[in-house]
Amino acid sequence: MKTKLLWMFTILLLLTFKLEAKPRFGEAILFNNDWRFILSDVKDGASLDAIDAKWRVLNLPHDWSVEGTYSPDKASCTGYLPGGIGWYRKTFDVSTTQKGKKVYIYFEGVYNKSEVFINGKSVGKRPNGYVSFMYDLTPYIKFGEKNVISVRVNHSEEQDSRWYSGSGIYRDTYLVYASPVHINLWGVYSKTTTISDSKANVDVETTIKNTTGTVANIEVTQEIVDPITGKVIAFQKRENKINANANSVLNQTLTLNKPKRWSLETPFLYKLRTIIKNDEQIIDKSEQMIGIRELQFDANKGFAINGKWTKIKGVCIHHDAGTLGSAVPKEVWKRRLETLKSIGCNAIRLSHNPHSSDIYELCDDLGLLVMDEAFDEWEFAKRKWIKGWNVGVPEFQGSSSFFKEWGDQDLETMMLRDRSHPSIFMWSIGNEVDYPNDPYSHPVLNGATLDQPVYGGYLPKSPNAERLGGIAKRFSATVRKFDTSRPVTAALAGVIMSNETAYPFALDVTGYNYTEGSYDIDHKKYPERVIYGSETGHSMDSWKATRDKDYVFGQFLWTGIDYLGEAKAWPSRGFNSGLLDFGGFLKPRGYFRKALWSSEPSVYIGTYPLPAKKDFLSMDAIAIWNYKQDEVIRVVCYSNAPKNKLLLNGKQIGEIKGLDDNTGIIYWDLPFEAGKLEVVGLDNDNKTICTYAIVSSERSNKMNVTVDKKTINSDLGIAHITVQVVDKNGAPVMISDEEITCTVEGNAKLLGLESGNNSDMTSYSDNVHRVYRGKILAYIQSSGEAGDIKIKFSTPWLPDATVTIKSIKN
Repeated sequence: MKTKLLWMFTILLLLTFKLEAKPRFGEAILFNNDWRFILSDVKDGASLDAIDAKWRVLNLPHDWSVEGTYSPDKASCTGYLPGGIGWYRKTFDVSTTQKGKKVYIYFEGVYNKSEVFINGKSVGKRPNGYVSFMYDLTPYIKFGEKNVISVRVNHSEEQDSRWYSGSGIYRDTYLVYASPVHINLWGVYSKTTTISDSKANVDVETTIKNTTGTVANIEVTQEIVDPITGKVIAFQKRENKINANANSVLNQTLTLNKPKRWSLETPFLYKLRTIIKNDEQIIDKSEQMIGIRELQFDANKGFAINGKWTKIKGVCIHHDAGTLGSAVPKEVWKRRLETLKSIGCNAIRLSHNPHSSDIYELCDDLGLLVMDEAFDEWEFAKRKWIKGWNVGVPEFQGSSSFFKEWGDQDLETMMLRDRSHPSIFMWSIGNEVDYPNDPYSHPVLNGATLDQPVYGGYLPKSPNAERLGGIAKRFSATVRKFDTSRPVTAALAGVIMSNETAYPFALDVTGYNYTEGSYDIDHKKYPERVIYGSETGHSMDSWKATRDKDYVFGQFLWTGIDYLGEAKAWPSRGFNSGLLDFGGFLKPRGYFRKALWSSEPSVYIGTYPLPAKKDFLSMDAIAIWNYKQDEVIRVVCYSNAPKNKLLLNGKQIGEIKGLDDNTGIIYWDLPFEAGKLEVVGLDNDNKTICTYAIVSSERSNKMNVTVDKKTINSDLGIAHITVQVVDKNGAPVMISDEEITCTVEGNAKLLGLESGNNSDMTSYSDNVHRVYRGKILAYIQSSGEAGDIKIKFSTPWLPDATVTIKSIKN
């Protein structure tokens, strides 16, 4: 492999009919409303008889697990929530005017082991709960009559994931009408072959599907449209002949003059319009956004975008949102991703599977790079912890049960669906599939020093790690078959073991999980290897191992956001090392990371009683100033200001302190005195550039309610409403745990209340919940009609608080 790897590409985003339709062809109609559901493996669930009259009526996306009861007899690996088997059914009409068209059903994600029936006939099974898929319903459709679609979802193997997966049809569903000759599913793909300040050549590959028994003569027009002026600024038209019952790939090149590049700072997107004609009649159309940029990976210099050498300041995320489970609206993800970007994050690792298309679209728009990942395990299952995290007796359920039959197809599906996003800059074929003795082993484990446990050294009866190389070669070839514009990578857990196999040498870029100690060793031993931290801890040492080595191009923290599952011993609903909590609020360690990553001035203070271990410095110090008089308190400061001054009730405490590059934390110890504690960040000329203050609170007096927006889209728009308990002076009462009841009047519903408390195992399916550190978040979703929405919050000891928002038609 060459030392310097250069990838340049232009790629596509979304189909714009009325909605952002994920299939990106035909007339795609959102098919989410008015399904019936039952959490039971009913007999004859696909029957045409009216067996569903008493089933629950709901709208998709839907996750039944998060509606369940947290119970200590469930698995900690999935957050102590249940799985099970459920059925969904929907009755719908297909007009006779659609006769002669193709009718498809498209699912963004169904967890898991789903089977789909139309009018009692099975049309397909898909075991992987993270991939998107589509079925042809046409042979079974009754035009002008009632049709019944049924979906059986089998998540009876509840312990099949190391984190919370959710259960059900938890992403969007579309019904698609299309001409018998149409753009294939995800059938438009583009990349840039040459790029300069003066021009860019954009190669567009269009796959057309002919479902008829005769040859089709079509005309394909590709247009690039300026999104600001709406003018066509580049186009090409070409005729093509497609054989009967066949797919045909048509390649075209468009030249774009003086292109504007997609970057982290200015993520500029053009519109690519694809028009298919037959006999001068438009038979299909797709409009997608494209971004033009240049990527470069170098074994010595790291990573560059558009020629600018850049450190990846990334985070790993899973796909749930606490109380919402895995059925997460796009607006919720938008708020979370914007918060991550505001603290200096520039890349997202989608762990450890394809995520909702919404997230990729948002990263395209916001200027966040994406590491897309296909698998957490290959041919053998990993340990799944049942009673606690990394303790007890594990189980071995997992996706490995269908890997042999479906693994290659699932990877191809990810590639075809996601390669149209400019945010993606690496393809990962696996996460920690090489974890020592979980399940693979190798003689090198006898005597090897790894940063992870090796579970007893070499285990000759375990699968031999040499098997990893063959799978990695096959998967890498699959990725390159569909896209050569971005590198193949993987997140290696046991790099010392894997270096004895062909695994890392099948990759273009090698990710190291928690093995910073191997960076220098492997850079010297494998001078052409491109290295980065695919999963790292939050420590200052971990960041410095990236920051101070040019050849290490970045790190991905575990994790960006608290997530359900991988929980500790009860009570614990998830893993809470995130920069953001379950509700998407910035945590103290988020401020710590902002001080390290952000180019904007940033300062924060948190406190805790003087620790017994005098050198203990925490990145999780809460911004609270309520203690006993004269109790010695440690005040820790996360700052990127050159100088920092601490004030208590307006008087300077101790000396002005500069930054500590060993810990990233500065501190003062002082006896508690009620009032206002403030840190002032100064530049080198002693000018104030940032401040942060906390105040002592009195007893709870009222609830302050803030809303992120006063108007929301009547078509299922989301409002985030924050309730903060405060004292009579308006100071946050951090020790408050008031129980809040939320009621909604108008055309909207409460999706959930989220306090961010990891140890709160009470119900999240009702409208009552306790605040945590004085705060709680309400997700309000409009129900499709315009009008006023009144939200009231009440608690026994405080006055009610209300807010009114408007639901408006866009």
